[in-house]
Amino acid sequence: MKAKPMPLDMQTRAAFRPTTLDRKNRTVEVILSTGAPVIRHGFDGPFSERLEISARAVDLSRMPVPVLDGHRQDGVSSILGALENVRFEGGAMLGTVRISARHELLMDDIEAGVIRSVSIGYTVESYDDQPGSTGQKTRTATRWTLAEASFVSVPADPQATTRSDPLPLETITAAPPVTTPQAPQVAVVTRAESNAEIRALATTLGLSSDFANGLIDREATIDQARAEAIAQVQTRATTTGPRVTAMHQHDSPAALVTRMGEALFARATGAAPSDAARPYMGFSTLDMARDCLTRSGATLTGLGASDLITRGLHTTSDFPAIMGDSVNRSLRAGYAAAPDTLKLVGRRTSARDFRAKTSIQLGEAPTLEKVNEGGEFTHGTMDEAKESYAIDSYGRIFAVSRKALVNDDLGALVDMAGKWGMAAVEFEGQFLVNLLTMGAGAGPVMDDTQTLFHASHSNLAGVGALLSVASLSLARLAMRTQKGLSGKPINVTPKYLIVHPAMETQAEQLLATLQANTTADVNPFGGKLTLLVEARLPSVQRWYVAADPAQVEGLEYAYLQGEEGPQVETKAGFEVDGMQFKVRLDFGAAFLDHRAWYMNPGALE
Repeated sequence: MKAKPMPLDMQTRAAFRPTTLDRKNRTVEVILSTGAPVIRHGFDGPFSERLEISARAVDLSRMPVPVLDGHRQDGVSSILGALENVRFEGGAMLGTVRISARHELLMDDIEAGVIRSVSIGYTVESYDDQPGSTGQKTRTATRWTLAEASFVSVPADPQATTRSDPLPLETITAAPPVTTPQAPQVAVVTRAESNAEIRALATTLGLSSDFANGLIDREATIDQARAEAIAQVQTRATTTGPRVTAMHQHDSPAALVTRMGEALFARATGAAPSDAARPYMGFSTLDMARDCLTRSGATLTGLGASDLITRGLHTTSDFPAIMGDSVNRSLRAGYAAAPDTLKLVGRRTSARDFRAKTSIQLGEAPTLEKVNEGGEFTHGTMDEAKESYAIDSYGRIFAVSRKALVNDDLGALVDMAGKWGMAAVEFEGQFLVNLLTMGAGAGPVMDDTQTLFHASHSNLAGVGALLSVASLSLARLAMRTQKGLSGKPINVTPKYLIVHPAMETQAEQLLATLQANTTADVNPFGGKLTLLVEARLPSVQRWYVAADPAQVEGLEYAYLQGEEGPQVETKAGFEVDGMQFKVRLDFGAAFLDHRAWYMNPGALE
């Protein structure tokens, strides 16, 4: 009489209790990998990764390798034992694990089948990429190095477990050939069994009942549930897990970002780093991406240089912020180095928001009057005028390729950022020149409905003249005799002479201080005015005289409060393969008082 076959559930449970466990020698046989496909996420989307399981493909030069607790690499306390040997049989990669004497309870759990899942850590030297039948790319690691093995809660390869004899090796489903990829076979189970497995999976990984119920409600398969559970655990680890810092572990993340960003900038420009940034001078962009990912709790096993950069850009690590800090330093350096002629004649201020900013000009204080003994003080009034303007936002986006980051091409990054800094200064300079020369050179319309330069403002030469002592004297006289809002002289003192480069030599000769032999030869303007040359001026003959903005409010320019100058925002690129940087400038300007400026239309020689 034939014996009845053992029920399937009893066979399954028996397989979970490894008879290969040798408690005396503290060893157990494990299936390390069958090359099963695992979904990975790269810069261009998800792909299926396979491992070629053969002695030719696997580099075992690091053997014996440590056996870790869930791929943790944060100290010797995470080492559970050692993988002593590896062999290849029936399309699978097998090995012998020796458990550390410190982990007696681990052997109890292995023997009971509580802990059975195994996973490996590796680095890939070469891939063979093939298009998948569903449009998803398949990448097969044809040369890879075994770095570690781990006991895990949920394995990426469902057949990577501790071994039970007499479990025939032939029962292992080997990975299909690279050239004809096939979907792995899935055992048929009932919906009730799937639901029970999903709830058990959520309980094991500490996931909420809502997570399990959501999977059950949409009738997810076991494989789908396992994949989503792994993703959920990885997300939780990178967002809430402890951060392990390789150096300066007591520093805040913001401080590390600043120091690494400074080190990148110093390395690219040759600038001297601060003492705090000096330890990071030897870090390449790849080193910084690896450090940031490690501190964020990410698992780096199997990631190549390109994948490290991609993961660093697209996760919650500090890597994008470090690149942004370095770019911001380069942009600021270019911004500070570029000439900004008309800003020297203006007064800088800030605006709280983008609404119209109204500036009130008060007239002169009334004359003090004598107060007789027992007399009363009389009231005085001050005239006032106003001008309004608003700031606006301006900006562009530029990108740095992933190749440049992988190649550690900091020169290109810094040069590009510096040029954008100079572009911001160029924009501001052109903005102010356009404001000064609008209205066919007469300037903007003021609150009194007259243009900035107008005969009624007594700041426009009646007849255009060449730059000379005589014409400059008339300009000075017009400014000295300007009257305030109350009609009293305010004695505006000229300080700047602004010309086109075509008149630069002539202006320098006019303002030069010479040793005069006679009174008639004395230069009245020698050393009296500061020459400013503005190449953006559209007229080669028109020239201006301006007062110190500290004396009379003339030109005023403003930035958004707290965001003075160009600001940089960063994000990982989607339209481009790399990193994008947005340069934004919140800026505006206006002339508040016509009395601070004088214009002569000039003449041709």
